[in-house]
Amino acid sequence: MKRAPKPRREPRRISKDQYYLNIAKETSRRSTCLRRHYGAVIVNNDQIISTGYAGAPRKTANCGEIGSCVRIKLNVPKGEHYEWCRAVHAEQNAIIHASRFEMIGATLFLVGTTPEGGTVIEGAEPCRICKRMIINAGITRVVIQTAPGRYKEERAKDWIRTNLKELRKVRGKLVPIMPKGY
Repeated sequence: MKRAPKPRREPRRISKDQYYLNIAKETSRRSTCLRRHYGAVIVNNDQIISTGYAGAPRKTANCGEIGSCVRIKLNVPKGEHYEWCRAVHAEQNAIIHASRFEMIGATLFLVGTTPEGGTVIEGAEPCRICKRMIINAGITRVVIQTAPGRYKEERAKDWIRTNLKELRKVRGKLVPIMPKGY
């Protein structure tokens, strides 16, 4: 008596979030920043609206071509003095290349990697300027790769509710929280 062949098991599919994060990670490989490589993908209704990576403005020299980075030379801490950076952030580039109408209610997927080796950067997140742009673009959800196969989700409405953690109430009035070092 012949036995029926065992049914073949299909390999487990990755989640949609991981799928789009993988695309963002691949996009980060185009980054020209010497400090960190970031890639972003904006998705709405399961359709990629736009992608972006960190790099110098179009038709200008990037840090790779120059061979140096001011922020690296001055040992500037993460999150400070972005005005000294030549790169337009991945999130900013993705937003610039899409229409606001398409981005309303969308999700932005973000991956940061090291320039040497492409290891995912733990603790990556949009800077304050990018958070402001994400809110104004109408993007509602941000998914950030935290480690291989792991990610976290942030909601723009939470940033709005907390005033991006830039303000606090003092005697009933909102006052700015001063950045470190000031």
